[in-house]
Amino acid sequence: MAVTFRRPGYVCTDHFIDVPLDHGDPAGPTIEVYAREVVAPGREHDDLPRLLFLQGGPGHRAARPGDGVAWLDRALRDYRVVLLDQRGTGRSTPATRQTLPEDPAEAAAHLAHFRADSIVRDAELLRARLSGDRPWSVLGQSFGGFCTVTYLSLAPEGLREAFITGGLPSLTATADDVYRAAYPRVLAANDRYFARYPADADLARRVADRLAAHDERLPGGDRLTARRFQTLGALFGSSASFDALHYLLEEAFLPSGALSDAFLRRADAALSYATQPLYAVLHEPIYAQGAATRWAAERVRAEFPAFDADAGGPLRFTGEMIYPWLFDEDPALRPLRDCADLLAARDAWPALYDADRLAANTVPVAAAIYYDDLYVDRDDSVETARAIRGLRPWITSEYAHNGLSADARVLDRLIATVRGEV
Repeated sequence: MAVTFRRPGYVCTDHFIDVPLDHGDPAGPTIEVYAREVVAPGREHDDLPRLLFLQGGPGHRAARPGDGVAWLDRALRDYRVVLLDQRGTGRSTPATRQTLPEDPAEAAAHLAHFRADSIVRDAELLRARLSGDRPWSVLGQSFGGFCTVTYLSLAPEGLREAFITGGLPSLTATADDVYRAAYPRVLAANDRYFARYPADADLARRVADRLAAHDERLPGGDRLTARRFQTLGALFGSSASFDALHYLLEEAFLPSGALSDAFLRRADAALSYATQPLYAVLHEPIYAQGAATRWAAERVRAEFPAFDADAGGPLRFTGEMIYPWLFDEDPALRPLRDCADLLAARDAWPALYDADRLAANTVPVAAAIYYDDLYVDRDDSVETARAIRGLRPWITSEYAHNGLSADARVLDRLIATVRGEV
């Protein structure tokens, strides 16, 4: 039975639905998927269309009302918003080191069903539960945009309209292609960061040297290494990330030269995958279509020696890359190392996108493409925008990857675009 509760500005209803673990075997094992439906106070009984929100990730739960996401209040002017905790996240049946099968092969077989195609089929079952045959709208942010393109490929009949922000994927790129394009963007972000905070070049080098020479422990007891410290560059994609890293570095050292507890505590919060293990385990498989990824980010990194922390030159932070050694250094990931290796070696990945169906698309689609997006290649996004019939792109340098959550005008512009108002 659905439970409804109120909080200032929102009326929320909890929905749970059982879905097949493997949609190809509907009579097999099931898992539970959770969604929170949100409507503006006083509009609970209005016949509003539903807007499904697909969160970025993979492996991130949906935004919560009151989290400060700018787009939600704008959406509630026109829609009932459905915040889906994608399978394995949030209040859906969890998929973590604590819940997955202990046998790595069984865990890998389980997680092979946690990509965009399964998420879309979950959404279709949820739509049928909430709206019957009535199509709904979808808003996909980042990886949620990838899922939206999969939705347009697999079940466009379920969609009334689609909005995508920072999430138009290449339809054909391999994981190698993705990271080979990403590393130069990350180096450019480093240049912009150190241009804003030039003194941080020395600070970052000192931290890396300290970590190479001394055993510095994070609050959970695991050692912080220089290469793991470099992964803080994954923060570079959002509008406030440069400042966040700077404020972290400026309190890094004690007068003795050791790293401060404050620095180690905050670094741990930024570096641990305890709250989002699926992000690490599935990050490369989201790009796989018919071929194994074989730890693409690690292999391609060798082509960019500027990221070598041991070279003694300027330290450069890496970006949204997952490396196999993270599964040795992060306690939350360590039990999943063998499972992740099996997923990296897996080549039986089905296609996620249907180019022919996208070329014949009839669903109104608008997409924001961020010019300097750290995480999603602009050229790939433009090419995909051209491949989806009727898609109207908005290419902007005004926002970083988090534009949707930072400014309600992003969604406002996309809605107006689909309605033909701009």
